[in-house]
Amino acid sequence: MELDLKDYIRSIPDFPKPGILFRDITPLLANAEAFGRAIKEMSSPYIDKAVDCVAAVEARGFIFGSAVAAVLNAGFVPMRKKGKLPYQTASVSYGLEYGQDSIEVHCDAIRPGQRVLLVDDVLATGGTMAAACELVKKLGGQICGFSFLIELTGLEGRKKLGSYPIHRLIAY
Repeated sequence: MELDLKDYIRSIPDFPKPGILFRDITPLLANAEAFGRAIKEMSSPYIDKAVDCVAAVEARGFIFGSAVAAVLNAGFVPMRKKGKLPYQTASVSYGLEYGQDSIEVHCDAIRPGQRVLLVDDVLATGGTMAAACELVKKLGGQICGFSFLIELTGLEGRKKLGSYPIHRLIAY
């Protein structure tokens, strides 16, 4: 019987606030077979694409990004909220629904010309991933695509990511 990854995503209404339907990935993470399959499928389109490094934004992005990097035999680049990295950083600010946020990466984490795959658990509005994309380009990296476990299609986040290849496993 085929494993359906959607069976491992729990829907929680009104979290973190009324009107939001939160897609909880922790049941998928807790199941070795489902998690392993998700990582394999998130990696598969990029196996022969000469990916040098995988970049992901904290926190859930680290779970998927580091595992995908291992499958692709690539380095892993953590992107963090402002003030969390100990070395010299490059940063990008981006707008949120009510305010602004920033993400940072070490200045030497991505070298000019490196092929970078951006990975996250969920593509929603696309703001954070668009900022990550800008940060990769700021350091001279070449984006070879995006890979997501889930895409919330109604939020149209992919419109903010340009014409790069976008791979997702589950759509809601």
